[in-house]
Amino acid sequence: MAPMSLSLLKLTDCLQRANFFSHVLQGLHHRPVRSRLWKRDFGAVPRGVGPLLFRQPGAKTYAECVRSSSSDGQDTTERLWAVYNATKRQTDVISTSFVNPDTIFANNEMSLQDIEIYGFDYDYTLAFYSRHLHTLIFNIARDILISKHRYPEALRKYDYIPNFAVRGLHYDVQKALLMKIDAFHYIQLGTVYRGLHPVPDEEVIAMYESCHVPLENMSDFYGKSSHGHTMKQFMDIFSLPEMTLLSCVNDFFMKHNIDYEPVHLYKDVKEAIRDVHVKGIMYRAVEADIEKYVCYGEQSHAVLMKLSEHGKKMFLITNSPFDFVNRGMTYIVGKDWRDLFDVVIVQADKPSFFNDRRKPFRRVTDKGALLWDRIHKLEKGQIYKQGNLYEFLRLTGWRGSKVLYFGDHIYSDLADLTLKHGWRTGAIIPELRKEIKIMNTQQYVHMTTWLQALTGLIEQMQVHRDPASRAVVEEWIRERESMRPQTKDIFNAQFGSLFRTYHNPTYFSRRLSRFADIYMASISCMLNYDFQHTFFPRRTPLQHESPV
Repeated sequence: MAPMSLSLLKLTDCLQRANFFSHVLQGLHHRPVRSRLWKRDFGAVPRGVGPLLFRQPGAKTYAECVRSSSSDGQDTTERLWAVYNATKRQTDVISTSFVNPDTIFANNEMSLQDIEIYGFDYDYTLAFYSRHLHTLIFNIARDILISKHRYPEALRKYDYIPNFAVRGLHYDVQKALLMKIDAFHYIQLGTVYRGLHPVPDEEVIAMYESCHVPLENMSDFYGKSSHGHTMKQFMDIFSLPEMTLLSCVNDFFMKHNIDYEPVHLYKDVKEAIRDVHVKGIMYRAVEADIEKYVCYGEQSHAVLMKLSEHGKKMFLITNSPFDFVNRGMTYIVGKDWRDLFDVVIVQADKPSFFNDRRKPFRRVTDKGALLWDRIHKLEKGQIYKQGNLYEFLRLTGWRGSKVLYFGDHIYSDLADLTLKHGWRTGAIIPELRKEIKIMNTQQYVHMTTWLQALTGLIEQMQVHRDPASRAVVEEWIRERESMRPQTKDIFNAQFGSLFRTYHNPTYFSRRLSRFADIYMASISCMLNYDFQHTFFPRRTPLQHESPV
């Protein structure tokens, strides 16, 4: 490469002309959002665009600035480090505003003016549970493994670990590995766990060629491991105790050098968790001490009252049994909670409810007795069990985009409704509130801004092929690699964010963006909007587009 001649002042001028520093920030915060709930404008630097997102006509790129330096004899590496240091100084003084955790976020444009009917799931949609519930599920399922499936008594020494797993993880049933996978089916290194311990990256790469999981090995449409699929995806908030129990039992077997069949372990834990729900053990425990397990839903009550006062029709479709729902809703709303709903359906058996036409509705008395009469009309104040969506649509006439249904399970609650029936869908993601609070910290903002800027430097300066320049860029690459785990650990030390695997969206995020028109931390976020409000998704630039 020709000797460089441009002075440091001239190099800095090149960067200023390219508006580098301001546009690194604009890359991160590229589209203002007008809603009063938005306190921060943010986005992402598109892959392949680099930090000069808005280069002015005639302005030079990094590489052009440095290549044009050819006559003053100063070392190339000095120029590279000058750009590096100037960039870092700018990211050190960044100030930012924040995202309001009570915001409703849109994947698809939707106006509340068009919504006439509102539907709800119950668990983690209207009713939110304390941390004690997951401990309860874990302990009961662990004891079932010991008493029913003859697992070692020493497993009782294991307690639930609240912050071990996150929702949306995949579990390789045959290899007994828990991991996080991105939207492109790539495993995020550093997030693969055998038992309670991480698997070395080299071992992961050896087991999964290029860290990619082929489509035929992924879970089926509903995240289940069936029909030859080796991966199970845990999408339910109730699955957190299941993931932790699997990891604890795996850990016990490995510590004691016990030979075991991973497929049998997965099936046994799955059956034990199912028994906790199906046999009513969890339901009875919660009903007996509801104040311990159910977070008082004052705001859920306020949302339902607001909808009722504006003449909106409402219905409830839940997999939980009537006694459990009645006890919880009485605690949250009051004894007259059924007066707010036009239709109440319990033990619906979602997602089968949305696809299986064979199951008719059955009326349930207040004492839980099942009646045998044919259902010709779904009446307000009555309780119905099972049934199917096709019969529900026939009896109510509630079709298409005038219906908005809220649920926490991306597959079981939302997927079929949006893909097959054209309902609008709202995902309740309780983890969102915690993640936004972390994103709002100066530590996170500074870390991700510098990581983005450093990535841009690497992208632009990789054109230098001389050994000295390559050594500088390689050092930057090592710094970038050392920083990336920090962006994971700040959310969860084992698996990171629910929504990102480093730069890429997670597999969970991909499904969320496909099946949910809007998403929010809790149903209470609805209180911040009137019924004339339209939710607009931010226009995220495609990779070949420049942000506008």
